[in-house]
Amino acid sequence: MVNQNKIREAVKLFLEGIGEEPEREGLAETPDRIARMCTEIFAGMEEDVSEHLSKTFVIENNEMVVEKDIVFYSVCEHHLLPFYGKAHIAYIPDGRVAGLSKLARTVEVYARRPQIQEQMTGQIAEAVMKYLKPQGVMVMVEAEHMCMTMRGVRKPGSKTTTVSSRGCFEGNSYLQSLFFQMIRER
Repeated sequence: MVNQNKIREAVKLFLEGIGEEPEREGLAETPDRIARMCTEIFAGMEEDVSEHLSKTFVIENNEMVVEKDIVFYSVCEHHLLPFYGKAHIAYIPDGRVAGLSKLARTVEVYARRPQIQEQMTGQIAEAVMKYLKPQGVMVMVEAEHMCMTMRGVRKPGSKTTTVSSRGCFEGNSYLQSLFFQMIRER
């Protein structure tokens, strides 16, 4: 659970540490704003993805389902700077599907935690496999990392792409190619 009092104190110390005066007009309410913001952007720490993926529906065919361009915002656990982008999820059902919004909610649960993109990609794939029990799943995440664009190497516009596959997608170049083709279609 987010402890807003500790966050307020930490922000005051941080402001002092960079040479600012935490009580000046422009900064006086900043510790409270940051505490409220943390409750929102780290809400996934207290969510259980199973609540989103547990409701499924019977289907008659097992054709590939693709949900693409799921926009997300997360925070890099190494620098506490944002990374943001899009997630794409494909799965081949085994008689049951989830509501489409549930895939987007799954992305949100993992994105709203201090996180690294590589881990988040795998977590999404594992959750879909565990709770939907499909024949297979493939997840691709594309993101821009502020720790790369505003500090360090300073390369704005650079993107990181991660891919995770499970079940029938693993080692199946046809299914993988079909997934990549479907997410590239506009």
